[in-house]
Formats: sequence, structure tokens, C-alpha cells
Amino acid sequence: MAKGKELKARIRTTESTRKITRTMEMVATSKLKRALDRVQAARPYANALGDVISSLYTPELAERFPLLRQPEQERRAAVLLMTADRGLCGGFNANLIREARHLVERLRDRSVEVELHFEGRRGVGYFRYIGEPVTASRIGISERPTADDASALIDGIMRQFIDGTLDAVYVVYAQFKSPLSTPPTASRILPVTPPARTAGGTVPDYILAPSADAIVSELLPLYVRNQVYRALVETAAGEQGARRSAMKSATDNATDMLSLLRRTYNRTRQASITQEIAEIVGGAAALE
Repeated sequence: MAKGKELKARIRTTESTRKITRTMEMVATSKLKRALDRVQAARPYANALGDVISSLYTPELAERFPLLRQPEQERRAAVLLMTADRGLCGGFNANLIREARHLVERLRDRSVEVELHFEGRRGVGYFRYIGEPVTASRIGISERPTADDASALIDGIMRQFIDGTLDAVYVVYAQFKSPLSTPPTASRILPVTPPARTAGGTVPDYILAPSADAIVSELLPLYVRNQVYRALVETAAGEQGARRSAMKSATDNATDMLSLLRRTYNRTRQASITQEIAEIVGGAAALE
């Protein structure tokens, strides 16, 4: 009956694993709802901010503001990679890291010097493992990002761009389309490229006070920080969606495995009982 005992032990282990994965799926579902609320709350403000900058933008303004400066050639760029602090979310982190690696390779193929910045334990851990120099990293903000977190991540990089140390800044994040679709995306946030105006749309006639220059000088840093904040909240929502899907698949697989193990255990037990009956009958016949 040794095999039967091994099967019972495997059944108990699989049942425990299923309880854990089911609990993690429920927790991820709850966190996903809150993350979705943050994504939906961030989008209207970001769209309105982009519309205002697009309406005020002129080539003359671009010459006066460093954040709008378009370099003739990129010589040095910063890449900010956003990943999760934890795993158990399928290929979520691996896809983001792969996208960042491809971006770094494309930049280096163009002879661009790259410095790496990270938000999230998984990304910084991988690049340190492969021997890439890490310029800066932050952890512990991937699940509930705030506007202050976005400022802490980008303000130092933005100052480098204004000083001319950097020619471009890229962000690699998970673009949230649905809980099942969060493709890794690489986006250039500096220099600022105002969103394109809607074709055929009317241009708002703003009354500007104090002046376009003063307004743009205040809005541009806000726009850059908001781009980073949106990337943070979308990556956070994508992480929870990926974790929920991964844990649901694990729970379903555990259920299928339990069904198979129980059938196997019942067949083994039935075969053992049959063998014992046969031995008893055989022994009784021999005594006769």
C-alpha cells in the first residue's frame, strides 16, 4: 500500500496548494478593482493636460523651453523600467524586461549611451544579475503608486535633461488595455512631444493669464510627471490582472491534478483490495 500512501500525500499537498492559489486569486481580484479605479481616475486629467499643451504649443515656445528641446542627435538617454516587486504573475515581469532589453539594444546600435533606472524589484534584480550598471532604483511602490512617487522617480532625470546631460528619456511599462491585455510598451517622454490635435477639431480660444510662457513653464513638468504616474498606475493594474490570471490557471490546474490523483488512488486501492481478496480465497482453497 506504499503507492497509495504516496498518492494520499500528493493529494493533501495539491489541496493545500489549491487553497493558496485560490486565495491569491481572490486577493488579486480585489486589488485589481482598486487599481482600475486609479487608472480611470488618471486618464481624464492626463488627456486634459495634453490637450492644453497641444493647443498652446508653437515652434517658438519649443526654442525657449528645455523640456521641448528636440536634440539633433541622441547621444545619451535614460531608460526607466517599471516592473513588479513580486512574482507569481505569469510572464508579466519577463515581458517587461524583454521589452527593456530590446530598447537598450536598439539605442546602443545607434551609438547612444544608456543609463538604467528602475522601479520594481524584479527589473533591477535581473539587470544586476546580467551585470548591467544600475543608475537608480526604487522598490515598494508598485502596487499603490502616488503622484509623489512619480515625482521622486522622474524629477532627478528631468533635471538632467534640462541641464543637457540627457538627450532623451524612455519609460518601459505595461500599457493597460484590459485585465487580459497589458502589452509591454516603450514610450519616449522627454523631450516632450505634444499630443497631435484631432483632425477637423476646433482649436479652443483660450484667454491666457498671465501668459503662454508662464503657463507652459508650469504645465510641462506636470505633464512629464503625469506621464510617469500614468505608467505607474497602468503597470500596477497590469500586475494584478496578470497575477489573477496566473493564479486562476494554477487553481484550475490543481483541480485537474486532484481529479487525476483521486482516480489513480481509487484504482490503486481497488486493485489492492482485489488482490487481498484473491489471496484470502486462494489460501482458503489451499486449506481445503
